[in-house]
Amino acid sequence: MAKIKVKQLKSAIKRPQNQKRTLEALGLRKIGHVVEHDATPNILGMIKKVEHLVSTEEA
Repeated sequence: MAKIKVKQLKSAIKRPQNQKRTLEALGLRKIGHVVEHDATPNILGMIKKVEHLVSTEEA
């Protein structure tokens, strides 16, 4: 399965609660934090919800 790297670029402060929880579920804690996930439909959907706060690249 393909891997995807997700990096948080913007803060979760003043964001809706569902976006904060999505970042937490992805494992992102602070700006600049990078995590690696399998590119499953669930993960890709979560990234789509917060795409304005994160950047992605294939690993």
